[in-house]
Amino acid sequence: MTVFKTSLRNFFAHKGRMALSAVAVLLSVAFVSGTLVFTDTMNTTFDKLFAVTATDVTVRPAESDGDEAAERSGKPTTLPAAALEKARSAEGVEFAEGAVNSMAVTVVNADNKDVGPSGGPPTIVGNWTENDLKSMEITSGNAPRGPTEIMVDADTAEKHKLKLGDELRVITANGDVRARISGIASFKVTNPGAAIFHLHLPTAQRALLGAEGRFSYLGITAADGVSNETLKKNVADALGGGKLTIKTAEEATEEGRDEIGKSLDVLKYAMLGFAGIAFLVGIFLIVNTFSMLVAQRTREIGLMRAIGSSRKQVNRSVLVEALFLGVVGSLTGVAAGVGLAVGLMKIMGSIGMELSTGDLTVKWTTPAVGLALGVIVTVLAAYVPARRAGRVSPMAALRDAGTPADGKPGWVRAALGLLLTGAGAAALLATSQTEKAAEGSLYLGVGVLLTLLGFIVIGPLLAGFVVRALGALVLRMFGPVGRMAERNALRNPRRTGATGAALMIGLALVACLSVVGASMVASATDELDRSVGADFIVQSDSGQRIVPQAEKALRQADGIDHITRSRDVLAKVSADDGSTALESIVATDPSYARDLRREMVDGEQADAYRADSISVGEDYATRHKVKVGDTLTLAFEKGRTAKLKVAAITSDGGAMDQGVKYISIATAEKYIPAEHMPRDYMLLATAKDGQTKQAQASLKASLADYPQYKVRDQTDYKKGLQEQIDQLLNIIYGLLALAIIVAVLGVVNTLALSVVERTREIGLMRAIGLSRRQLRRMIRLESVVIALFGALLGLALGLGWGTAAQQLLALEGLKLLEIPWPTIATVFIASAFVGLLAALVPAFRAGRMNVLNAIATE
Repeated sequence: MTVFKTSLRNFFAHKGRMALSAVAVLLSVAFVSGTLVFTDTMNTTFDKLFAVTATDVTVRPAESDGDEAAERSGKPTTLPAAALEKARSAEGVEFAEGAVNSMAVTVVNADNKDVGPSGGPPTIVGNWTENDLKSMEITSGNAPRGPTEIMVDADTAEKHKLKLGDELRVITANGDVRARISGIASFKVTNPGAAIFHLHLPTAQRALLGAEGRFSYLGITAADGVSNETLKKNVADALGGGKLTIKTAEEATEEGRDEIGKSLDVLKYAMLGFAGIAFLVGIFLIVNTFSMLVAQRTREIGLMRAIGSSRKQVNRSVLVEALFLGVVGSLTGVAAGVGLAVGLMKIMGSIGMELSTGDLTVKWTTPAVGLALGVIVTVLAAYVPARRAGRVSPMAALRDAGTPADGKPGWVRAALGLLLTGAGAAALLATSQTEKAAEGSLYLGVGVLLTLLGFIVIGPLLAGFVVRALGALVLRMFGPVGRMAERNALRNPRRTGATGAALMIGLALVACLSVVGASMVASATDELDRSVGADFIVQSDSGQRIVPQAEKALRQADGIDHITRSRDVLAKVSADDGSTALESIVATDPSYARDLRREMVDGEQADAYRADSISVGEDYATRHKVKVGDTLTLAFEKGRTAKLKVAAITSDGGAMDQGVKYISIATAEKYIPAEHMPRDYMLLATAKDGQTKQAQASLKASLADYPQYKVRDQTDYKKGLQEQIDQLLNIIYGLLALAIIVAVLGVVNTLALSVVERTREIGLMRAIGLSRRQLRRMIRLESVVIALFGALLGLALGLGWGTAAQQLLALEGLKLLEIPWPTIATVFIASAFVGLLAALVPAFRAGRMNVLNAIATE
């Protein structure tokens, strides 16, 4: 109890010094808790939606690929009207109806602007059913009653300012449907952001399925007293088996939950990974805080030892303080995490994913995990300082407290740091030597971990060299104040090393990702310049296939020499060595060989477009001992089996279409029925000589009615690629900002505690003539040099990681290494401003010290 009281008194006595460490714990726990609350809320939202929309029993075609099939061919596998009649005759059926829906659609308004979600959620078009009444209610107008009427959900109508009577056009692979809004329906549960449109049933069947009298699925409601399992069995008996998938509401809900869960898990674990980085950075802050507090309380601890406190009691006292810190930081972090989750929901709403705070879900596991993580990390971080406190002898009560004696790094530490760094560098070097991606990834992971640990361990030793170098370049121009700032940063290399290491981690990741992103863009740009012979690339940013009417419009453009189609067909490919694998084969027009120049290992690319011919990649040919003239057996999905002659082997040296197998569209059409032939995912267009500008303008004009497709020349395509990489990196940088903020708090805390530690020294300097302005400048310069030290280590480490990662990407054809020096320079300069920002409060407090009180401080 005495230890507890002492710890509690010390905790509150130094609450100001503990505050920033508590904030670091708070931020890290908040990120973990916020992530868990956010993903749990999304799960709750979808669970409610699945539960309310699922019928008691659902019947679908067994071979249906769902939306993937509709997207690929525009004609998914369907159920005939006869199946509905059979289902209605099953025992225990209260009600049965057929439903049509598809996400392989685009809906535009009268101005040809897409009224679907801008990203993430889909656009869904179907027919209005009785089952829809469970999740929606018509709040204005009426459901569609003919081919010229369409109903829209209220959220979409509000977002795009749609009203009754407005004309919409539904673009499908089977043609366009023009209809006026006859009704608006509101959701009874949260709509996660999908745009929902309802057509008259025959119209929906023709537009979405290609023929009337067909259904995407059947929804069946059980009569009173009939269980879903019993109904499922009765319906299966009535339908006579066949290739059908029959699920109860519980099974359908569980399937939907699993599919959404897989997507959410990727998001959750990615965000938790960034939270882990923040925790790692926070460890340095906590270690520094307790190390400095122990040093400043050396005399106090010595007195405790002199009056009978044991080492264990002193050790326990510090750990109990850490426990208090962890509990306070974690509890506030959990509360902040709920607020963060609400903020994330608002952000998702701005990009189309609507989530309601009414579905906010805080499971008991969330505060439990947040509290456990925060407390464990804090106590573990304080363990080394606590052991150091336990080793304070009673004789320390007779000495002045100050900087701990072990502030300088030992040679054992230096040797260990050099060993870890050397081993990590060797692993990174091995990454560039391997020829297998899996092996290279292992080397890269080991190299990143070991070099990070090595730099952390060797940081205090590097501090002496790097800070002196930075002092000569940056601080000496400020005269005596600059030299004092340099000496203060060198006074305790361990402290400087730990503070700089916290900043190093975040900036190392920034530098690494910058190198990877720049290298990817440079490699892809180089590959485009070398390989692409076509003038224009036509495709959808969201990956939608090109509908026939859009392709027909493109072919009417002026100034076009030729247009090359590109389709992907699925087939099980069997080689003579007995290997069989389901693969995606690219079917194109023969002009593709001119539009995308490929380096050949054997044969000519044009030969692959002969009848019953195929080209394979170099790696495939080597692994399966395939050579030109051999025969491969291809069992086309929803088609016949073919034996194709290997006419060419392409090099895997480039990033563009690396390893792809090519056949002609004519060969694909020979073995795949027209109704199952995939649509084009991309078109390549080449202008007639001297008519490039006119051709581009004409192509864009021809697609005016189809805003989902973009016409880009090579310059536009490169720019778009750069923008995509930049958007991804900006998201990652935003997540890494949490770790950098925690690192900045570490600099602030180090300076603040350092000012307290040097109170008497500051008083003496003020007494002999150091002005307040000079004092504040000295502390700011000390902060700047620590921040630049961390930045130098981080950027150097990140450049090494990025270079090794690029060598791994070279195995996939991205062979150019590009160092984004402007970004690196910007980060380095920004670090100096970060240092200035971190020093504002400590410098202000130091400047306000009373000189006489400071001198009298023990």
